[in-house]
Amino acid sequence: MGNTSPRVLVSLLLNTLLCCGQTLDPVLTVEPNWSTFYVGEFVTFICDMNEGRDTDCQYRLIRNDQEFVCFQSDKRFRVGPLYTDYSGEFQCCRQWRGPSYEKCSKTVPVTVSDKPRPKLAAGPTTIPVGGSVTLSCSVEPSAGWKYRWFRRTSDSSFVEFSRNNEENREITVTQGGIYKCDGKRGNSSFYSHSSLENKIEIMFSNKVFVTRQPNWPLVFSGESITLTCEVQGGETTEWTCEWRRTGSIIHKTDSKDWTFIVSESSSGNYMCQCRSRDDWYSSTQRSETIRLSVSNKPGAKLTAGSTTIPLGGSVTLSCSVEPSAGWKYRWFRRTSDTSFVEFSRNNEENKEITVTQGGIYKCDGKRGNPSFYSLSSLENIIEIIFSNKVFVTRQPNWPLVFSGESITLTCEVQGGETTEWTCEWKKSWSLIHKTDSKDWTFNVSESSSGNYMCQCRSRDDWYSSTQRSETIRLSVSTDKPGAKLTARSATIPVGGSVTLSCSVEPSAGWKYRWFRQTTGTSFVEFSRNNEENREITVTQGGIYKCDGKRGNPSFYSHSSHENNIEMMFSNKVFVTRQPNGSHIFSGESITLTCEVQGGETTDWTCDWRRSGSIIHKTDSKDWTFIVSESSSGNYMCQCRSRDDWYSSTQRSETITVTVSSSSHLVLLISGPVVGFILIILLVLLCFCRRSKGLFCSRCKASESSRNDGVNQAGGHEYSSPLQEVTPTYAEINHQARANRKKKGSPAATNKTVYSGIRSGAALHVDSAM
Repeated sequence: MGNTSPRVLVSLLLNTLLCCGQTLDPVLTVEPNWSTFYVGEFVTFICDMNEGRDTDCQYRLIRNDQEFVCFQSDKRFRVGPLYTDYSGEFQCCRQWRGPSYEKCSKTVPVTVSDKPRPKLAAGPTTIPVGGSVTLSCSVEPSAGWKYRWFRRTSDSSFVEFSRNNEENREITVTQGGIYKCDGKRGNSSFYSHSSLENKIEIMFSNKVFVTRQPNWPLVFSGESITLTCEVQGGETTEWTCEWRRTGSIIHKTDSKDWTFIVSESSSGNYMCQCRSRDDWYSSTQRSETIRLSVSNKPGAKLTAGSTTIPLGGSVTLSCSVEPSAGWKYRWFRRTSDTSFVEFSRNNEENKEITVTQGGIYKCDGKRGNPSFYSLSSLENIIEIIFSNKVFVTRQPNWPLVFSGESITLTCEVQGGETTEWTCEWKKSWSLIHKTDSKDWTFNVSESSSGNYMCQCRSRDDWYSSTQRSETIRLSVSTDKPGAKLTARSATIPVGGSVTLSCSVEPSAGWKYRWFRQTTGTSFVEFSRNNEENREITVTQGGIYKCDGKRGNPSFYSHSSHENNIEMMFSNKVFVTRQPNGSHIFSGESITLTCEVQGGETTDWTCDWRRSGSIIHKTDSKDWTFIVSESSSGNYMCQCRSRDDWYSSTQRSETITVTVSSSSHLVLLISGPVVGFILIILLVLLCFCRRSKGLFCSRCKASESSRNDGVNQAGGHEYSSPLQEVTPTYAEINHQARANRKKKGSPAATNKTVYSGIRSGAALHVDSAM
């Protein structure tokens, strides 16, 4: 500093004075500016300057001349929470560069007391109807308070009910209850103790009276009744009410209504008093009394105009419960087979009803909600006799019925078609059957003959019946009838037909069944439609029979006798043969064919006759056989359709078959050379047959291999060194038959027969033996 010039020192001093406001003392202020603080609160001391800047200054807080808060750069001192020993005289000091530059404020007194308890004060504790009471809360001596208010009832905890930011020092309430309050102040709210509780009772001056529902002058033990505590002008309030009988509390309800079942002990005088449901400290006055009289359960009484109802008429039944009011009546009916059934369920009074059905009737009364029922009346029997005409019909209505048939008798009630009936049937005045309808279906027997009558009752009303019907006669025959079959002709011409008739006499209502068989089949029914089929037209032969059926289920007659119907085709029939030569020799094969002109597509079974006698039957038109000398004769055939043995053709004309022995061959030599060769061959053949030489051995050797020359007829081919051996006629014939079997052609056959014969020679077969 020794080298510092005076001008610099002056400048620094001026700056210091300007900076710290050295010319003025600091001022200590308190926030909040209350004279009294309470334990737990906070206070802020502010060491402020009236002018000048605070740069580079430090501050401290002093209580009762002792440093309370040491130097800090902030001029604000927040102190708390406070205790009672914090009370005292506070001042603040500031300095710059040391104690020589420190200045202190004047002292400010601060008092710290224990947490306060507010005081709650109320005007009157009884509020007239529609009125209110003013409640006050205060914390003295202090300032800055806002107040919170709390209310509870005996059944609840305290609930704050004033949450706005007003001071709320005074409030107006219209509900009774237990009230208290407390105070709060400061930014971070500080709360006082709560006030003492204060009970506020409210008595409503509204008129209170008792009503009852139903409001009958006489109530019966077991009935339900509702008493209501009516608070005039308090319809929108929810109430809790106390009920007294003869001065004693007997019941509490959470509403104005009390519903209970009465007994004889329930008689008495009733009064009520109500409190608001959420305010047990707000109550009405007590009501005036109401009288309740209870009697034993009553009985109903039934009266009827008449116990017998004519056809189409009715009877009036009346029911009453005396002496009392407000009843609606229930009616019940039963028959001897049923239980009572309620039949009047509408919501009318039903004191009187009109009935058209007989039965056993009774009634009772009901009233109230839930319904209370009286004792039932005595039972009353109502009988109904219908005058409708009743008659018996039968189906089928045949004059004669056969034992085993089914018949339906119907008890017809004129004008009663829509009614469901239960009917009794009598034969010769004895009850023999009951049905749950008008119809009675049964199988008759000999004992069923007799006179029948019926009487019906309505199915749901055994006490309502018809008169008895007149009788109807039923005649039953024990002999089962037989059917009779007649035919206009026993033979059907070709393309024609025959009419067959079936009848069952003496009776009616029959439909007929027709059956046909052939010798290889059983009878088969061939008319299955639902027509009468009394007459039918047939175009096939066979064995026919019929029977009759009628009724439902069907009753069948005996079958008729069987009747053979033959059918004769007019197609021309002729016999062909293969081969068709004039002569045939014993041992040869021949095929006879029974040709039916126009019957190529039919499967036939054919009879073959020789000299008038049947000698063979085939399942086709063809008959192939090996002839012998005895096969000669006149042949004819007759065919039948394979599936219809009773449909046949006419007999064919005859064809003559002549069989010759092989030793009777006559050779006609057309040339000397050929004749000579044939003679040599015949000699060799005879020689082979009569000796067992080398040549015949070669023939047998050739027989071991058929591929080397054996034909199917057992003949032999011979080979010689010359390869020029001429075959015999028998060999040629055997070869021809083999070729016919392979090729089936007459042309091929003839070609084969004569292919082995050299040119210039001819073979002739003599037809004479």
